[in-house]
Amino acid sequence: MFKDRHFDQSVILLFVRWYLAYILSLRNLEEMMAERGTSVDHATIHRRVTRYSPELLERFNSRKRSVTGKWQIDETYIKVRGRWMYLYRAIDSNGDTVEFWFSQQRNLAAAKRFLCKALKRPGRPERIAIDGSQTNREAILSCDTTNQLQDRSRRKLKPIRIRQSAYLNNRIEQDHRAIKRRVRPMLGFQSVASARVILSGIEMVHMTRKQQAKYACNQQLTLAEQFELLAA
Repeated sequence: MFKDRHFDQSVILLFVRWYLAYILSLRNLEEMMAERGTSVDHATIHRRVTRYSPELLERFNSRKRSVTGKWQIDETYIKVRGRWMYLYRAIDSNGDTVEFWFSQQRNLAAAKRFLCKALKRPGRPERIAIDGSQTNREAILSCDTTNQLQDRSRRKLKPIRIRQSAYLNNRIEQDHRAIKRRVRPMLGFQSVASARVILSGIEMVHMTRKQQAKYACNQQLTLAEQFELLAA
């Protein structure tokens, strides 16, 4: 997986995991790697993180276990170059991450794009809980109709039930905190492309911690052990 002329796979896995998982700056990691006898510039660490995060996420998704049929959907704020943008997220009734999508806009088009992506995952939801957002409600109705029309099975799909209340999304609001906790010390991203890639890596680590990979079920593997299996 890691075709790199300068660093061994174990070294790359280490600083990519540390940066995505813990509240560390790139310069913190530069110092920590130096203490371990590895000379690596903070800019090099950033390049490796942005290069390998998408591939790690792709590998994780191919081994991700199914989610339940009850979802909660919400969006949270992420700052990029001083401007607020939006991270759409969905979790199931167990708190497992269903899907996420980073968007520069918070509108019907963005909500539909996120939901269409989420509905491609195995396991169509029976019910989706949302806050008072009418935009998210319209997006669910539209994407549900499209999803039913595209279904190739002979069984008739039931419409997705929508539960809408400002008080139903406490669980996903709590789940947002794990992502915000890692993003906050970064003091905002410098580009949309960088934000999208690094957020995908942070979300991947968050799912790994929740042991959403098939190989992690009931094994109580550490984060480091799961990373090694992911990269194998």
